[in-house]
Amino acid sequence: MGSTVKSLKGRQHELSDSLFQLNVLQAPTQHGEQFPAFARRLQEHDLYPLKPTGTTILQVNMGKMCNQTCKHCHVDAGPDRKEIMTRETMQLCLDALQQSPGITTVDLTGGAPEMNPDFRWFVEELFKLGRQVMVRCNLTIILANKKYHDLPEFFKKHGVHVVSSLPYFQASRTDAQRGDGVFEKSIKALQMLNGVGYGQEGSDLLLDLVYNPSGAFLPSAQASLEAEFKRRLRSGYSIEFHNLFCITNLPVSRFLDYLVQSGNYDSYMEKLVNAFNPVAAAGVMCRNTISVGWDGYLYDCDFNQMLELKVEQGSPQHIRDFDAAALDERNVVLNQHCYGCTAGAGSSCGGETVK
Repeated sequence: MGSTVKSLKGRQHELSDSLFQLNVLQAPTQHGEQFPAFARRLQEHDLYPLKPTGTTILQVNMGKMCNQTCKHCHVDAGPDRKEIMTRETMQLCLDALQQSPGITTVDLTGGAPEMNPDFRWFVEELFKLGRQVMVRCNLTIILANKKYHDLPEFFKKHGVHVVSSLPYFQASRTDAQRGDGVFEKSIKALQMLNGVGYGQEGSDLLLDLVYNPSGAFLPSAQASLEAEFKRRLRSGYSIEFHNLFCITNLPVSRFLDYLVQSGNYDSYMEKLVNAFNPVAAAGVMCRNTISVGWDGYLYDCDFNQMLELKVEQGSPQHIRDFDAAALDERNVVLNQHCYGCTAGAGSSCGGETVK
């Protein structure tokens, strides 16, 4: 999916409107039936209202600009998206972290976070604060322009935990989801990361991969998929990595568009609803994470951010007013897409929630 493919917003698609997405999520099925409200399922298991367990992760969306336009992107990111976090907002994040010692990890995401002109400055400042920095890297950005070629060395210098999307260990499935030539570039980027010490056994330079299904189905068991990924990438390309995270596709943005266009929406939602697991629900990422939008507004998770569902009214709404103690008292904002994180073994930015 090259730069010729436009985002939903760039096409002025109706699903680029978060309210329209929420209407789709709450509408009856084609047969007129209503999926049970997610909040009601939590009530049945004494999990409602869903409360934080203590915020330890600040996830920061550095902008929606990306060098790829992937089919399933819940951010609707792409080269035509110009929303980008300013250095001023990054400084507010740093100020919030200085007064929140319990937040030990900062998870940088996008788009391609590396495309933000202040990305390196921000990583350096986070490093000075002694926080673990995690970067969600799409891999191809490393090869997209020579100014990014030294990213593996930069990541190493600052002890960055690299989390990279690789839909599959074969070119055909990866390219179908992420664009022609993406697999080959991803392999080269992984070899570059391995070359500076990432992903090696015993190395503290963490390199994890993210798998999400290519269609309207739930991911397979994480442990068995990880073993297969390791075997195939090692034998075919001499690539090493630490963990594979399986993430369920949530019915948001471009994946929601795919479900509607392919006629799979009702059946996919039914799969998610039927696979609801209260143990997975107890471990969802919104209980220990706060998500910061590119403009500084606060959300319970990255998916709520894309649906413009801010944290509960009465809680601090913007990073400039950040108060970890007050935010830990909030109720998490829920909607029907939340079934995606509680299906089967659960799904979070760190993979399965049921260990």
